[in-house]
Order: sequence, then C-alpha cells, then structure tokens
Amino acid sequence: MKKTAKIFLVITSILTIFAFSGCSDDQTFEKQSYSSGDSVVESVIIDVSDREVEVGISSDNQIHIEYYDSEKEFYNISVSEDKVLSVKLEYDKDWQDFIGGKSSEEYRKIKIEIPNDLLSDLTVKTTNEKIKVSSLSVLGDITLDSNGGNLEFEKISVGSSFNVTAKNGDIKGSIIGGWDDFSISCEVKKGESNLPETKTGGGKSLNVSCNNGDVNIDINQ
Repeated sequence: MKKTAKIFLVITSILTIFAFSGCSDDQTFEKQSYSSGDSVVESVIIDVSDREVEVGISSDNQIHIEYYDSEKEFYNISVSEDKVLSVKLEYDKDWQDFIGGKSSEEYRKIKIEIPNDLLSDLTVKTTNEKIKVSSLSVLGDITLDSNGGNLEFEKISVGSSFNVTAKNGDIKGSIIGGWDDFSISCEVKKGESNLPETKTGGGKSLNVSCNNGDVNIDINQ
C-alpha cells in the first residue's frame, strides 16, 4: 500500500511540474501583418484553432491580415495556383507544451480585411472562439464554422449560399436579401431558432446547423 502511495505521489509531482511549465507560457509573441499585394486572390480559406477570427472590409482591393505568432505557434499563409489564399495555424510543440493554460487573449486573435464583391468564396473555421464578420459581400459562397464559439455577422451578402455551423455556441446575424431569395435548411439541437427547419424556393441557399446554442438570423434588405 505504501509503495502504491509513493508511486502516486511521484506521478502527481511530475504532472504538476508539467502543468506549471505549460502555464508559464515561455513563448515570445510578435505582431505580424500580411498584404496580398499583386497576388490575384479569388477565394480565402482560414483554418485555425483556439483563435478568434474577425473579418471586415478592405478599402484598397487588397487582403490584409493582422495576427500574432511565436516560435511555437505560427501561421502558414500562401496563395495557390488556383488563386486560393490559405491561412493555417501550425504548431511546433512538444506534448508537454499543450498542458496548462492558453496564451494571452490578445495573441489568440486574427483580423482579416477583404475587398467587397471581389471574392468568389470565403471559408472560416475555428475552435473554442467566436467568428465575427461585418458587412461583407461575396460573389459565391460564405462558410463559417466554429466548434466551441459563437458566430456573429451583419449585413452579409452572398451570390450562391451562406453556410453556418456552430457547436456549443450561438448563431446570430443578418443577411441582405428578401425572404423569397433563399431556400432554407436549419437543424438545431438543444437550442431555439427563429428560422423554419426547411423552406423551398429562392435562387440562394441558407444552411444552418447549431448544436447546443440558439439561432437568430434576420433576412432583410
């Protein structure tokens, strides 16, 4: 019995050391910026984790991104031959680096400005944080997906479809257009919604999925 107790104490001590080392967060974060410049971009894909994402409108027909990175958490930003700008969060960590607290809140935000009415598609995915999009218009589709955070948007205009998915978070915002412009598919679990489960007709589609959260979306001019 004494031997078992000693082993337990040793394991507890080791885990405590790792926990404190994770909480100390010895990373050095620096503010960074990106501009698309002469690159031709038709679509944007943002795929991050534990990051709040804020999307607004650019005033100069370029894409601008502001973010913080460190030697252990950094972004891979690239433009493909298909004219898709990808933003991915990557890690260079040992397993013990994931034990303990998160980085400071100010370092876990990314802001992106996008030209209005120039992109064909926009996709934003994150975990454990919210996505906020303001007064943006795209020619094709917008897809927003947060696992563990709210989706907030206002005055969104799409040419084809608006797709929003949230788990353990609310979906709230407004879409530009008339009620008859959209077909609707809305699935809500453990929450309330102001939208019907289905609605046919309309040349555009609104697809909503929410698990453990409420949905409140206005469609208006």
